[in-house]
Amino acid sequence: MSNQPQNSAVEIPGVRRLLLAETDPPRLTGEQTAAMTRRWDEAVAANPSLFDGPTVVCAGLERKDPETLLLTWYRATYRLYLLRLDPVHAVTAPSVFVTVAQPTDDGRLLVGRMASSTAAPGRWQLPGGTIEPPQESGTSLDLEELRRHAARELAEEVGRDVPPGELELWTVTRGDKGNVGIHFRTPACPAATLTEQYTALVAGESAQGRTPELDRIAFIRSDADVVGLGGRSADFLSVLAARHAATGTTGQAYVRR
Repeated sequence: MSNQPQNSAVEIPGVRRLLLAETDPPRLTGEQTAAMTRRWDEAVAANPSLFDGPTVVCAGLERKDPETLLLTWYRATYRLYLLRLDPVHAVTAPSVFVTVAQPTDDGRLLVGRMASSTAAPGRWQLPGGTIEPPQESGTSLDLEELRRHAARELAEEVGRDVPPGELELWTVTRGDKGNVGIHFRTPACPAATLTEQYTALVAGESAQGRTPELDRIAFIRSDADVVGLGGRSADFLSVLAARHAATGTTGQAYVRR
């Protein structure tokens, strides 16, 4: 399997099992480190809410068998991603992220627009976020940990609490800059309930002086609806919206193993 970045997101078909293995990060030259620091300082000056937190970077993807994918990863912080943009000192540093496909009982799919305070303001996507490496001793990064992370993202961004065990591995994508998306699907819920939960989340965050990560939510039926959202969207959104339309509200093409 190629580890080269893709210009747009593509689905990696047939993934039923995902294995993760940690490796050492690559060494940066002094020039690369200086360029990374300079770009990070400029980004923080433009958006003071940015946080240089720990993150997981993809070192490679390999098919172990037709249904099993091995993802090799290493630890870094968010500032490394800015080095990808440097015309002289660029590095290949694909991010690893999770999303949650939350269907409604009438066949639609919840999407959200990133707030101005985030790293991708105005971008429409599924609830989710980049992966943080385990901090506790003895905790490994595995599919169960990704499932827990996805459930937290859904609660933090939409206000919907779903037990991690109810999130099914749905599909995997490779997209912009080689970024790897691990996408889960949760049981259907009425759109009115999802809207109420999101509205309550926004009210609670605002009352405490915080800005919600999603400043809007909407419901779409297929990839044809993505353009109608207005603005830009994550490169994987059309791919997953088409998949949702093909599988239906309760269709589960991939099952938990």
